[in-house]
Amino acid sequence: MSDPVIAPDRARQFTPEERRALYDVIYARRDVRNEFLPDPVAPETLRRVLEAAHAAPSVGFMQPWNFILLRDAARRQAIHAAFEQANAEAQEMFSGEKRSKYAALKLEGILKAPLNIAVTCDRTRGGKVVLGRTHNRDMDLYSTVCAVQNLWLAARAEGLGVGWVSIFRQDDLRALLGVPETVEIVAYLCVGHIEETFSEPELQARGWRKRLNLDSLIMEGHWQDAPGMCDHGQGT
Repeated sequence: MSDPVIAPDRARQFTPEERRALYDVIYARRDVRNEFLPDPVAPETLRRVLEAAHAAPSVGFMQPWNFILLRDAARRQAIHAAFEQANAEAQEMFSGEKRSKYAALKLEGILKAPLNIAVTCDRTRGGKVVLGRTHNRDMDLYSTVCAVQNLWLAARAEGLGVGWVSIFRQDDLRALLGVPETVEIVAYLCVGHIEETFSEPELQARGWRKRLNLDSLIMEGHWQDAPGMCDHGQGT
């Protein structure tokens, strides 16, 4: 018996062309680092991208995300300085050829991109007990990452590039953005128009690491040790 209040809609069927377009966007998505153009992102385009992010699934429908839009040059300069300090520390964690390759990478576009977006997760949203989060507290963080992915794919479909900058001391970034202790900074994104991207992931193109074979990652029924998977010493 159907719910007397909620009338079900017939599931929409997508055409082969629509399905192909979705996969095209997924496979064309890249982590853009320093290839941004100075042109501002049109407000209506940004709104569509943020609406797509806000349409992401969230456990308990808690929608824990917020989007901090950063355009001010002085504030982005301070954030860039925090990145530079953390990046110097990160470089020292590698040795030999890896350190040289790391030093040659351009890992962010904080100053070059016309727009930066910090995506946060309010860990108090929804109250103390949230449906679906009762036994895994981090489901709110996972939900916010879904919003980041939606934003990224929508931006790519709009002709925008996105770069995720993760090399920060969290306390530094929290202070610069005025983020309260109950809110986690999940992603710091550089967003803007681009002329070109790599035809494959940039880190693969630059010889940092290759894409893993999908078949080696699929397991049936239980965990199975896969040969060649113990490469925890490699950077990603």
